Amino acid sequence: MIMSLPEEDLTCPVCCDIFTDPVLLSCSHSFCRTCLKRCWDTGIRECPVCRKKASKSNPLSNLALKNVCEAVVEAKRNSVVVLEQQMNCSLHGEKLKLFCVVDKWPICVVCQTSKLHKSHECSPVEEAALDCKDELSLCLRSLQDKLEKLKRIHRTSADMFMYIKNQATETQRLIKSQFEQLHKVLYEEESTRLAAVKKEEQGKIARMKDKFKELSAEVSSIAETIAVIQTELKEDDMVLLKNFKDTHDRSKSLTLGSDDMSGVLIDVTEHLCNLKYRIWEKMLEHIDYSPVTLDPNTAHPCLILSDDLTSLHYSKQPGCCPDNPERFHMSAEVVGMTSLGSGSHRWVVDTGSNQDWLLGVASTSVPRNAEVSARPENGFWTLRFRDGEFMAMTSPPSLLTVSRTPKQVKVQLDYNKGMVSFLDPADDTLIYTFEQTFTETLLPYFYTQSSHPLRIMPEKVLVTMLRQ
Repeated sequence: MIMSLPEEDLTCPVCCDIFTDPVLLSCSHSFCRTCLKRCWDTGIRECPVCRKKASKSNPLSNLALKNVCEAVVEAKRNSVVVLEQQMNCSLHGEKLKLFCVVDKWPICVVCQTSKLHKSHECSPVEEAALDCKDELSLCLRSLQDKLEKLKRIHRTSADMFMYIKNQATETQRLIKSQFEQLHKVLYEEESTRLAAVKKEEQGKIARMKDKFKELSAEVSSIAETIAVIQTELKEDDMVLLKNFKDTHDRSKSLTLGSDDMSGVLIDVTEHLCNLKYRIWEKMLEHIDYSPVTLDPNTAHPCLILSDDLTSLHYSKQPGCCPDNPERFHMSAEVVGMTSLGSGSHRWVVDTGSNQDWLLGVASTSVPRNAEVSARPENGFWTLRFRDGEFMAMTSPPSLLTVSRTPKQVKVQLDYNKGMVSFLDPADDTLIYTFEQTFTETLLPYFYTQSSHPLRIMPEKVLVTMLRQ
């Protein structure tokens, strides 16, 4: 509390030093007793500061100020002693003139000859101080860089939070959209099959009604004939004989309709046999399979991906996306989401009117925050099309001659054989093949600076029945 007082408040205006035996005048100014006496010995009894006349009586001692000043002087004296102690060796009392580089501690000349430091490298404290300052400066810059990086991450954390929420909302919307499409197909198929049952029901009922009418007519006709015969049998013999031919012919002319009732029931088997499988098989006509799906978390901000993540194109207006480590920041690149570490893989890319693209594969460890050439030594095996020319991105790049410019390119990877091939899928004409022994997993790689899209072609799903 005492050391917190400004020292100028404890300084005599005459000697400009801390008060010694301070006295207080009626004007409230304080002075050292000896300083005030020296001023008054000139014959003028007035305040040396405000020139106010002082009384002839001796000034009163300022005991409170005296106690504070003595405490301050004592504290300064103690601090000097502590400082002197800090400058001396605590073991030998000698001045600390050396610095042990091994133990990183100041020592005296006696310590240097002791067993504890005899074999250690030592340097003068002046040189050691410069070296330590340089080392601490490097640490300071490193910590300042880390602090700035953390501050930058902290500043973008709110944006990252909102981006994650927007990602989740958009992903849910796309999932609902695709399920709505599937639901629509199912509802249409359900309606079609229910309508087929209804139609068959109406047809079978109509057939049964016609059959019922036919049977009713036959029953009525036979009943009338029976009644006629019964009447004739009651007539006289002559009348019976005269009417016999007509009655007999009438009874013989009656023929029964068909009594075949097969096929009149609903064909339940036709409607229910393997129903779920047949519906699923029908749905395959509306479903495509993409061998490669783009990873939006790796896409450069200027790349626009389609909702189904199978096509990309370049936009001069960068999108709003976070600065995450997986993202390509220097060039308009994106990779597929599935790592390829063994076996054979192939996909076809429709290049269309795009005149500036690179296709191929890249190692998972390729730098995302630095611009490097897409060449094998950097972990890229790619084919480039620019200014109407095909180039295999070897070191240096190799100009390729093709008989025609394909609108589609097939990328074919055989990881185990170490081969990346590019073909024209129209007739499987080989454009170029890289041969390399791969040491890490690969990812499908895409680059473009064209507004015309690159589109990964879908593949049809083939259903095969496994019979045991």
